[in-house]
Amino acid sequence: MMVRMDNDALTLQPPEAAPDGAALAPRPEKPLVVVMHASVGSGHRSAANAVAQAFTLMQDERRAARAAGAADAADAPPLPDDLKVEVLDVLDFGRIVFDGNKAASLFTGATRPIYDLTWRFTFTGRLLWGGGTVWNRIMYPAFTEFVRKRKPLAVVCTHITAANVAVAARMLTGQRFPIVCVPTDYETEGLWPHLAADLFCVANESMAETLRPRKVPDERILITGIPTREDFRQAYDRTATRERLGLPQDKLVVLALAGAYLPRPYVHFRAALDKLLPYLHSFEDALHFVFVAGSDADYARHLRQECADLGVGNVTVLDYVDGMAALMASSDVAICKSGGLTVTECLCSQVPMILMGKAYGQEKVNVQMLTSLGAAMHVTTARELLDALRRVARNPESARAMLVNGSFLRRPDAARDVAAATLRLIAEPKSPADARYRKRFMRLYWGGKPAHTR
Repeated sequence: MMVRMDNDALTLQPPEAAPDGAALAPRPEKPLVVVMHASVGSGHRSAANAVAQAFTLMQDERRAARAAGAADAADAPPLPDDLKVEVLDVLDFGRIVFDGNKAASLFTGATRPIYDLTWRFTFTGRLLWGGGTVWNRIMYPAFTEFVRKRKPLAVVCTHITAANVAVAARMLTGQRFPIVCVPTDYETEGLWPHLAADLFCVANESMAETLRPRKVPDERILITGIPTREDFRQAYDRTATRERLGLPQDKLVVLALAGAYLPRPYVHFRAALDKLLPYLHSFEDALHFVFVAGSDADYARHLRQECADLGVGNVTVLDYVDGMAALMASSDVAICKSGGLTVTECLCSQVPMILMGKAYGQEKVNVQMLTSLGAAMHVTTARELLDALRRVARNPESARAMLVNGSFLRRPDAARDVAAATLRLIAEPKSPADARYRKRFMRLYWGGKPAHTR
């Protein structure tokens, strides 16, 4: 008998028979690429979905070109017509399944400096992780079995845990598929599997400079940018978007991104916005504010009620927005947290940023990078936010200057570049003697002097 899953229901079917009465052999699995994230916030998942989307679009475009009689470009990496791409959450394979968002929130209060400790202090910048099987032996044997059965062509990882679990599974199963690491912030933490990964796709040259003292060779570093969805590569009609959303054409639009995936970090962010509300009427001639509450209906109702009570008329409150790329592109300034995906989407949408709130760990690095290049402003209190908005209202050129500076970081093709690089790695010959494939329980090593410390 053959077991089949239909709409989450198990059904049993007799095996198909060949013409001579012999049972048919099971159909071979389609070639598979796994794109794996961890459900800690939304950024890692968004980047994973963007890379998966890029594979699919490249596949569709190549089929369409062939149907039109065009040959594949000489430099185009091989792409199987029947390639299957699966986006997986590594936490689903854990021996103990836990809520990644709640776990991440543990590092947003008094314990935040402990999390910050893992980011590029002199000692933690030299004592590094090279990869090993310990992750899967203890916590993720289910993923090892998944890899043993499915034999993926490659695994693309947008989270550090996913990368380490993929490395462990490859070691334990003796396979040689490439593992591509895609950090989704503007720095690389010391626990990425540096010596066992095939490629690091990083956001900028500063990240490459961090990897070199960690003994990652240049041929395994590619500057792609952070992957965003295809809609962030598109151009949008600002006038039409504003008209559709009922936004004024004659004012600067300030977009406040207040949707919450990790509740605790957003408590202070939203508290600062609440303190700002009574002052918004002073900008009625120059600025119009758009608050995006995401899926939090209670917060959206709170904002609408507060604005009504205060008599503030230059505010639009939106719930979940499908066309976020178009909304960002039609805005003049965005108030946001300093998460890697959020700031990258703003860069791709060409909207200047005011980064709000204290930042630790990777977000601190994001703030330092953006502000040092003049691509964003950073404020930590409601008063500082009010002062920054007054500066933009009085001198709109300050926002345009941030836009120009941010253009040097803008890489809207990142997802496609990551997908193309992965396909090239799949096509390369693999040597069984390569040290990346050696089975190690755990590997710590001492790197060179860090390029960046604090």
